[in-house]
Amino acid sequence: MKELKGLQDAVEEIEKLYSAYDDMMLLIEMSEEDADEDTIQGIQEELESFEEAFETLRIGTLLIGPYDRDNAIVTLHAGAGGTESCDWASMLYRMYTRWAEKKGYSLEVLDYLEGDVAGIKGVTFEVKGENAYGYLRSEKGVHRLVRISPFNAAGKRQTSFASCDVIPDIEEDIDIEINEDDLKIDTYRSSGAGGQHINKTSSAVRITHLPTGIVVQCQNERSQHMNKDKAMQMLKSKLYLMKQQEQAEKMSDIRGEVKDINFGNQIRSYVMQPYTMVKDHRTNAETSNVGSVMDGNIDLFINAYLSMDAEVQKGRKE
Repeated sequence: MKELKGLQDAVEEIEKLYSAYDDMMLLIEMSEEDADEDTIQGIQEELESFEEAFETLRIGTLLIGPYDRDNAIVTLHAGAGGTESCDWASMLYRMYTRWAEKKGYSLEVLDYLEGDVAGIKGVTFEVKGENAYGYLRSEKGVHRLVRISPFNAAGKRQTSFASCDVIPDIEEDIDIEINEDDLKIDTYRSSGAGGQHINKTSSAVRITHLPTGIVVQCQNERSQHMNKDKAMQMLKSKLYLMKQQEQAEKMSDIRGEVKDINFGNQIRSYVMQPYTMVKDHRTNAETSNVGSVMDGNIDLFINAYLSMDAEVQKGRKE
């Protein structure tokens, strides 16, 4: 049923493109008889809408990875910088929330840790919808903010960082062997808004995979058992992706191109002062409309990354 809905949506988008094309051709015919300013403006607007819809459909054809169609699990962590970085993490969380709403995706918070003064120290949430992981995998990395901090009494410009990790919510059973002795499992009381069990029982679960240092946690489910199952599923997904990356590096000898996620390797900068600009350092895609980006309009960067990634994959195959 999920695949069927995806195909139906694709056919619907193509039919909309045909309809938009017919509308444009009709306007062009009308302009040949009476080329007034309003008609020309109408053609320009129709063309821009058509190009935008066509580009969105084209980008969708690039999502052919084994897990691109799956839901995405996104984790945001505030970097060094105290309250300012926690506020930046909350701004990114809002940005992705608004993006998901515009896409018609649903969003479920799995783990949430508030900042000491304001913002978010860390949040893990699942974005559910067709191709959610395919789009959001472009967001993995470090995001850098430059602005005059509202938390700085001197009114000085400040740089903050937050990291974004994205994994697919792989529904099928993953063939990954995990030794129980390699796991450190902690339980703690859930925090934040929730049902009656919140803050009363140690239902939240944190799992640390000792050999790799990977940490996953979940506190949103109703019981400790359900939280543990969800956390184990997240851990398996991370280990599986790590294994795939190691194999790819061995096959194509690209280890030199792989960068660690640390606060010196930002993928994107968001500058609010002294000028406004958001720039992706991988694709050089940029816009001066920071407000629009923070309101969830990030398809410019997602589409640029997916186009670049498709070219890279094509080059490796050749």
